[in-house]
Amino acid sequence: MRRRPVLTVIVVLAAAAIAATTWAFLRPTYGDTVSSCQTALSAQFKASGKGKPEACQGVKEDDYSAILMNQIMGDEGWLDEDGRFDKNKMLEDTLNGEQ
Repeated sequence: MRRRPVLTVIVVLAAAAIAATTWAFLRPTYGDTVSSCQTALSAQFKASGKGKPEACQGVKEDDYSAILMNQIMGDEGWLDEDGRFDKNKMLEDTLNGEQ
């Protein structure tokens, strides 16, 4: 008769461990959240939207600022083929705007 309570506790603990492991594997990683933020921010810029997209709510403020600046520089045409800032493109654009 004492085996049933022990067996019940073991089954409940095993089920909780399986549920916790499944939850840990299925939740989005921070990288997934950042990627979703980049996609949402790009779509928002194309639609001339304003404000922080909902998909970016889980992104750290410093990372969001970097994503936002990258998006702005990309829209201005100041990034090279690898997505890195190209000072010459910015200066060329600035000088062409003054004439």
